[in-house]
Amino acid sequence: MTRKTANEFPPGILKLFDLFVHGDIDRRGFVEGAKKIAIGAAAATAFLDELLPRFAEAEVVKKDDPRIVGKTLEVPSPDGTGTVKGYFVQPTKVEGKLPTVLVIHENRGLNPHIEDIARRLALANFVVFAPDALAPLGGYPGDEDKARELFTKLDQAKTRNDFIAAYGALKTCPIGNGKVGAVGFCYGGGVVNFLATKLPDLAAGVPFYGAQPPAEEVAKIKSPLLIQYAGVDDRINSGWPAYETALKAAHVDYQAFVYPGVQHGFNNDTTPRYDAAAAELAWKRTVDFFNARLRA
Repeated sequence: MTRKTANEFPPGILKLFDLFVHGDIDRRGFVEGAKKIAIGAAAATAFLDELLPRFAEAEVVKKDDPRIVGKTLEVPSPDGTGTVKGYFVQPTKVEGKLPTVLVIHENRGLNPHIEDIARRLALANFVVFAPDALAPLGGYPGDEDKARELFTKLDQAKTRNDFIAAYGALKTCPIGNGKVGAVGFCYGGGVVNFLATKLPDLAAGVPFYGAQPPAEEVAKIKSPLLIQYAGVDDRINSGWPAYETALKAAHVDYQAFVYPGVQHGFNNDTTPRYDAAAAELAWKRTVDFFNARLRA
């Protein structure tokens, strides 16, 4: 079944979906708002069904791909929730020490799409750890609505310390070269920005459409950053001018790209907000950036 693209949805529907995805409204709120744009509740509900992710259809690298090997990894996190649990994946054939990448999910936990992102990076010859922030609450529940609801119950201070513990596990990984990069999407992009302010040894950070750190924290950033934004994303982009000013004032090594005409979440190929051209370019830039910063 061919999916619609973002351009085939009314802009108002896409704005409602953005609010829905980020927990600002629930399903009922989406439908009530969409009824003002669509004709009737059935059409409004159909819009939501069309926008929801289809993980199996978009999977790029299968879990049983012989070129990679993955497992569940648990890491102690005494300053966080006690234990970090997530998906650890590496190339099947490891020659020498490999660079490592921390993958940070959106606000739904470690769903199949983020696991697929981890496998794509493993195929690019990185050692990858994708923690699940929802692990203390039972892990990603297999339902995006339930995942969003669970996410609101997290202690974010402890969760952020869990990601710092996950970084530490990669930093000392026996098959790693000691250089750790981090890539995150939406919520995860904001976490990458946060980690850059807390981890002076973070070797490379790639936040995709992530919330910016407070301006007063930016001076602490020592990591090179590759910052990626969607052109149609007022909610996130409103914080970019102040962030850029602070980055320049702190002489941070950064590159920033805004992909015109695409929606927040454009890299996520499980939903119609996906934009193939922008996603492919952003992904190439990400891998090239990690290769340049983590393999030297």
